Amino acid sequence: MSAALIFGILAALMLTGMPISIALGLTVLSFMFTMTTVPIESVGLKLFTGLDNFSIMAIPFFILAGTFLTRGGVARRMIAFTSSLIGHWPGGLGLAGVAASALFAAVSGSSVATVVAIGSIILPAMVEQGYPKRFGAGVITTSGALGILLPPSVILVLFGVSTNTSIGALFMAGVMPGLLLASLMICLTLVIAWRRGYPRMARSTWAQRWRAFRESVWGLFLIVIVMGGIYGGLFTPTEAAAVAAVYAFVIAVFVYRDLPLRDVPKVLLSAANTSAMLLYIITNAVLFSFMMTNEHIPQSMAAWIVAQHFNVWTFLFVVNIVLLAAGNVMEPTSILLIMAPILFPIATSLGVDPIHFGILMAVNMEVGLCHPPVGLNLYVASGIARMGISELTVAVLPWLVVMLMFLALISYVPTISVWLPHRLGM
Repeated sequence: MSAALIFGILAALMLTGMPISIALGLTVLSFMFTMTTVPIESVGLKLFTGLDNFSIMAIPFFILAGTFLTRGGVARRMIAFTSSLIGHWPGGLGLAGVAASALFAAVSGSSVATVVAIGSIILPAMVEQGYPKRFGAGVITTSGALGILLPPSVILVLFGVSTNTSIGALFMAGVMPGLLLASLMICLTLVIAWRRGYPRMARSTWAQRWRAFRESVWGLFLIVIVMGGIYGGLFTPTEAAAVAAVYAFVIAVFVYRDLPLRDVPKVLLSAANTSAMLLYIITNAVLFSFMMTNEHIPQSMAAWIVAQHFNVWTFLFVVNIVLLAAGNVMEPTSILLIMAPILFPIATSLGVDPIHFGILMAVNMEVGLCHPPVGLNLYVASGIARMGISELTVAVLPWLVVMLMFLALISYVPTISVWLPHRLGM
C-alpha cells in the first residue's frame, strides 16, 4: 500500500506538468508528514548529507569541461580527423559523424552536448553534399547517445553515487560496450549508405590525415589524461573531472583560441545552470530514496521476487521493460536516481554483478534519449535539423532497432561489461 500510494502521488504530480525534481520533493514531504512519524529534522539532515559526497563534485566539473569543449572548436577538429580516416567509404560523412560522436562523448561525458557539438557541424555539411536530411538526423540523434555509455559519463557517476559502486570501475566497464555500440552504428550507417548510393568523400592522403590528427590531438589527449590519470592512480574520478575542466579551458581559450576570454563567463553560467538543475534533482531523489528505504519498499520487493523464484534472466527482462517504459515519461537522470536505489538491492541479491547492472541501466537510458515523447536527443536534433518530432522518430528507427538488440546483448552477456574492469582487478 505504501508503494502504491507513493508512486500514485508522484504520478499525479507529474501529470500536472510539474518538473520531476519538484514532484519528487513534494511526494516525499506530503507522504512523510502525513503518513509517517519521521521527525522533520531528519529531512533537513538528509537534504544536506545527500549532496555531502565527494564523488558528486565530479558532475559539475565534467559538465564544465564538456561546455568548454562544445564551444572551443574541439568537435570541428574531431570531425575533420575522422573524415580523413573513413570519409572515402560509402556514406563517409555519416560514418565520420558517428566516429566523431564517440570521440567527443569520450571527452565530454554528455549525450546532449555531443548532439549539439557534432550535429550542428556535420548535419549542414551532409545536406550540402547531397545526403537526405532524414538520414543525417538519424545518425546524429542516435550516435550522440554514446555520451551516456563512454567514460567520463555523468550518468555512470550518478549510478556510482546512488549505489555506492566504484565510479572508476564503471568508467572502465563502459569502454568495451561503448566501442561495440559505436561499431554497430557505423556498420548500420555503412550498409544503409551503400544500398542507397549515398556520396563518399575523396580519399585523404597520409599527410592530410597526419595534419588532421595533429590539429585534433589536444582534444583527444583529454581522454588519456582522464582515463590514464584514474587508472594510473594519479587522481580519483572527482579530481580527474577538475583536471579535465581546467585542461578544456586551456585548450579552448589558449591553444585553439576558438573561445574568446570575454565569452568564458557565459560558458561558466551555462555549466552552472546545468549543474544546478542536476544537483537539485539529485537532492530530491536522495530524499525519495530515503523515504523508500524507511518504508522498507526495496527490501519487500526483493523478498517478493526471491519468493517467486525469479531467475536472473527473467529479472533482467522485467528491469528492461520497466526502464524502457519509464523512458516514455521521464528523462534519464530522474529514472536512474529513482530506480537505481530500488532495483540495485534486488539485482545484487540475485547475484547480478553491480558493474554489469550499472552498464545495463546506462544502455536503457541511451535508448530513452532517442525515442518520444521525452527523448532529449530527439528534441535537440529536431532543433538542429528543423524537423518535426514525428518525422525524426521515423528517421531514427533503424538505429533504434540496433540499440534495442544491443541492449539484449548487454543484458545477457555480462562479460562484455565486466571483463575489462575485472581484468584490471577492479
